[in-house]
Amino acid sequence: MSDRIHATYWVETAFPLQQAAEVLAGEQSSGTFISLPGETPELKARHGAVVEHIEELGSVDTPSLPDAGVPKGETSPKWRRAHVQVSWPLDNLGPSLPNLQATVAGNLFELKQFSGLSLIGLSLPPAFRDAYPGPQFGVAGTRKLTGVEKLPLIGTIVKPSVGLSPADTAAIVRQLAQGGLDFIKDDELQADGPHSPFAERVDKVMHVLRSHADRTGKMVMFAFNVTGEIDEMRRRHDLVVEAGGTCVMASMHSVGLPGMTALRSHSRLPIHAHRNGWGVYGRSPHLGIDYKAWQKFWRLAGADHMHVNGLRNKFCEADESVVSSAKECLTPMFEGEGRGCEVMPVFSSGQWADQAFDTYAALGSSDLIHAAGGGIMGHPGGIAAGAASMRAAWEGALAGLTREQVAAASPEFRQAREQFGS
Repeated sequence: MSDRIHATYWVETAFPLQQAAEVLAGEQSSGTFISLPGETPELKARHGAVVEHIEELGSVDTPSLPDAGVPKGETSPKWRRAHVQVSWPLDNLGPSLPNLQATVAGNLFELKQFSGLSLIGLSLPPAFRDAYPGPQFGVAGTRKLTGVEKLPLIGTIVKPSVGLSPADTAAIVRQLAQGGLDFIKDDELQADGPHSPFAERVDKVMHVLRSHADRTGKMVMFAFNVTGEIDEMRRRHDLVVEAGGTCVMASMHSVGLPGMTALRSHSRLPIHAHRNGWGVYGRSPHLGIDYKAWQKFWRLAGADHMHVNGLRNKFCEADESVVSSAKECLTPMFEGEGRGCEVMPVFSSGQWADQAFDTYAALGSSDLIHAAGGGIMGHPGGIAAGAASMRAAWEGALAGLTREQVAAASPEFRQAREQFGS
């Protein structure tokens, strides 16, 4: 593996492609808008970014983004599109995730040479693997903690998102645990507000889950939202550990890379990483960061579970994007021996039992958390029937059965189809 950092961009520009790519490379390494005396050929050879490859994709008649520049004197510009690969020497920044972000996804999206720019690929040298711990539990550790060996973890989110007291939350969790769920999480909007103080919520929820485990031998994994300042996250994590909990959750964009790495260095539990806000980076094909590149930062920082949306979701993301994101989470980041930093993808958003068949067919794996809110709690037979419908669908999918065969054998799945099928 190369000791250089490689990033691939989708670009759109009215300038000659090589010229525009050189501007990007210079802006993100040793150069600026004019030549400077200190930028000697020797310095550029050591520290300048290199345009490794350009693959032209065609052109369009109008720019995708406003305020893009055109070459001086050009009266009938064409906006060329291409994939551009750029590399940097590791010595420019060292194995530092915050500085990596500044280098490959920093002050380049505003460049006038581009009417479209998206980071779509990222390859890192092993020094990053050696510098960061990566996920502590990942797929194997999560399965061990929950006792789920074959199927996905069947999960849900406490709803309403906010407004419930700790006692109200615990009452819902009791129903969910008794219904047979493997995984439950706080909504990302539920933190430490006056209506639901974190410590009290942990105390009441874990009392329910410990009692359930004493009766059944199964500890349901609950991801408590510890998002906050670094010291707050550490204190909240410790409360969860002391209460016997098995998971914490943090919103990635809210805590940032240093916050995630600090939580990982302190944590004794899996970190459920919520991606709320990712649409700012990923919704537009013309500006931002593709999830396949973006998720690598957070895997190295220490996330164990990462949201990838879900098939036929309630948001705008296409199924193909969801599946490619999930596959990337399960793909090793580094070659050879050592940590591959694989994480467990979390499918959620408008999910119910039926999506199990297409999810398994597309992903080819059951190493995931399948979280359904309304698809479980809105089941006409109740929460237990909702969980049973999800489990029956996944058992059928793994066994190669059709939806009709599963519906014939499972009244819960049959009811789910009648309720949610349209």
